[in-house]
Amino acid sequence: MADQPKAILMNGETMQRSLTRMAHEIIERDEPLSDVVLVGIRRRGLPLARRLAGIIMRNEQVEIPVGELDISLYRDDLSRISERPRVSDTVMPCDITGKTIVLVDDVIFTGRTARAAMDALMDIGRPGRIRLAVLIDRGHRDLPIRPDFVGKNVPTSMKERVHVQVEEYDGANAVLLMESPS
Repeated sequence: MADQPKAILMNGETMQRSLTRMAHEIIERDEPLSDVVLVGIRRRGLPLARRLAGIIMRNEQVEIPVGELDISLYRDDLSRISERPRVSDTVMPCDITGKTIVLVDDVIFTGRTARAAMDALMDIGRPGRIRLAVLIDRGHRDLPIRPDFVGKNVPTSMKERVHVQVEEYDGANAVLLMESPS
């Protein structure tokens, strides 16, 4: 039997509403939009970045390039995860030098994924600035990293985990609070 969620934190409608608000915050904060590149952190950050770009396009008629970033080799826990990590392609739609990069991820927890993503970006180019957009901020940071754009703040215990479902990978849009396995 599959794990049952403790709570449904967002359904598809509330997720879309949060992404719409985040897109408007990006529009307001990062003029000119022609200098903005959204970069989705694989895996679930990528569809979220594409959705944000779509919302900006519908509202501002500006096409924002979307890149995809694989941080596998930049993780500080790489040896604990696997002896042979699966590495995907990192794809940047343009030169990121001097651009405003908005890193997009589903959940921020310790901050280590965001740090690895910044390291990976610096190996690709030298952005003018880097911003961080996350759908869920669950707290418990190990590093002094704070997102610029947040869909929802969700205080959690260390015995809980947050699972973001996206239509592209999971067949549904939702954010679930789960009990961590013992």
